Amino acid sequence: MIYITGDTHGETYRFDSPQMRKIKKGDTVIICGDFGFIWDGGKKEEKLLKKLGQKKYTLLFLDGTHENFDLLAKYPVTEWNGGKVQNICGNLYHLMRGQVYTIENKKIFAFGGGESAEKQVRIEAGKWWACEMPSKDEMREGIKNLRAANMEVDYIVTHCPPSKVSIGSNIISHSKNQLEAFFEQIVKNVKYKKWFFGSIHKDRKITYKEFAVFDKIIPAEDPVTAKRFLHLK
Repeated sequence: MIYITGDTHGETYRFDSPQMRKIKKGDTVIICGDFGFIWDGGKKEEKLLKKLGQKKYTLLFLDGTHENFDLLAKYPVTEWNGGKVQNICGNLYHLMRGQVYTIENKKIFAFGGGESAEKQVRIEAGKWWACEMPSKDEMREGIKNLRAANMEVDYIVTHCPPSKVSIGSNIISHSKNQLEAFFEQIVKNVKYKKWFFGSIHKDRKITYKEFAVFDKIIPAEDPVTAKRFLHLK
C-alpha cells in the first residue's frame, strides 16, 4: 500500500510513531517535501540516512524549500519505476521534479520545490538556494512526461498546494509565481484522483481530491476501497 505524509524537516520522531510501525514490507511511504535529512553532510547524518535506507518499506521524498540542494545534487540520477530518481541509499529515493512513476500499479506525478516564505531571512543566513523554485525546463519535462501518460495519473504529489488553500476562515495563499501558474495548468488539463501536498503543515482534506498532509501518515487509497481490494485478492 502507498502511504503519504508531510514535511519531516530532518526529525526522526515520525519514523518511530505507531502509524509508521504498522507499515509493512513492500509498502511505500512518500514524504511531500522538506525531507531535511540531507543538510550538513556529516557522519551522524550519513548514519541516519543509512538507517532510513534500511527500512522494510520503500521511502520516497520530494524536495521542498528547506533542503541543501548542493548536497542533494551530488547524488547520481538514475531510472526507477518509469521516472528519474536519486537513490540516496538502500530503499531511500528522491523523486525528481516532473517525473511520472508507476508505483504499486498507480501512476504518480511528482513535482517538488517551491518558494520559501522566509526567503530573505534564509538568504541572510546563507541557507537559501535559488533552485528551490523549479525551472521552466523542469516544468517542460513535467508536461512532456504527463503527455506520455496521456495527461492522466492516479495521484499527484507536490510540496506546494495546487492553488490558494482555505483553512477554516483563513486563506493561505502564495504570491503568484511560475510554479503556481504551472499547477493551475495541471489542474485544468490533467485527470487525477488525488493531489497531496505538504507545505502548509496541516493534516486536512481541502476538497474531495486535494489533501494537505503533515504529521499523519495516510493511505493514498481510500481505506474502504483498499480493504475491498485486499479481500478480492
